[in-house]
Amino acid sequence: TMSLHGKRKEIYKYEAPWTVYAMNWSVRPDKRFRLALGSFVEEYNNKVQIVGLEEESSEFVCRNTFDHPYPTTKIMWIPDTKGVYPDLLATSGDYLRIWRVSDTETRLECLLNNNKNSDFCAPLTSFDWNEVDPNLLGTSSIDTTCTIWGLETGQVLGRVNLVSGHVKTQLIAHDKEVYDIAFSRAGGGRDMFASVGADGSVRMFDLRHLEHSTIIYEDPQHHPLLRLCWNKQDPNYLATMAMDGMEVVILDVRVPCTPVARLNNHRACVNGIAWAPHSSCHICTAADDHQALIWDIQQMPRAIEDPILAYTAEGEINNVQWASTQPDWIAICYNNCLEILRV
Repeated sequence: TMSLHGKRKEIYKYEAPWTVYAMNWSVRPDKRFRLALGSFVEEYNNKVQIVGLEEESSEFVCRNTFDHPYPTTKIMWIPDTKGVYPDLLATSGDYLRIWRVSDTETRLECLLNNNKNSDFCAPLTSFDWNEVDPNLLGTSSIDTTCTIWGLETGQVLGRVNLVSGHVKTQLIAHDKEVYDIAFSRAGGGRDMFASVGADGSVRMFDLRHLEHSTIIYEDPQHHPLLRLCWNKQDPNYLATMAMDGMEVVILDVRVPCTPVARLNNHRACVNGIAWAPHSSCHICTAADDHQALIWDIQQMPRAIEDPILAYTAEGEINNVQWASTQPDWIAICYNNCLEILRV
């Protein structure tokens, strides 16, 4: 375990050689302060770095860097808190890629392409890795579809490539581009997921009954919805935000189409949302106004006027991630910097 708590430093900072966009915490028990970062460079050649906090020096160090075509729209470690699966990392961009991480290098294990019959690939806007069943991933695409992938991580002797994937199901989820997808913990946590997109709607699906979906919310002005995020403790609640929007809308699936709360203290467009992993009533929002705000939504449906905690970064915050295995740490990224904050 890290001896950080003895030092009680509140902020650790890492500077990457490029603008950081995608970012995610590892959840492996033996890799506590490890994150993956994706570059945002407007060209084909991009990078992913794996960084870790060194216990002795309390400094972030880059453990390894590897090439990635196009910027990663999302990056996520396998949600394997017990460390029983291989140490895998997934990235989305032109395709969904699964990488195997070792101490010295990161190797591409498989590239998942859902459009086998065409040279054209519709970029993937996002993906989610199912926490209950890490052999399931879902991707969202600008071609209006969501694809659910089955992953095989069996240890096969005599074969080098031990990870493979196949399409379990592909569905047209929206009338326009789909921008985000997220599995819900409801009903066992395996079959329910929701998506948001350019048609301004939040839709919910059940893998067991794909013939229909439920529209949970529609943006009144039909603005595209960019992100959605399920409450980690109470699967009735989710948060979403519109393109160029300065507020985050909290929804209750039991009361469709009527937000139960609006968090609107940001002074510029919101870029990221992260629910607390350990509490059903705390959520962090981050925006172009350099602010990361933590809100207590306990008094819903009464209006929530002000955040309970505010942090001001030195730049527009692109992304925020709350560490699921270490709930007192939040990571943000802005410009070329990653910061982890003790909350």
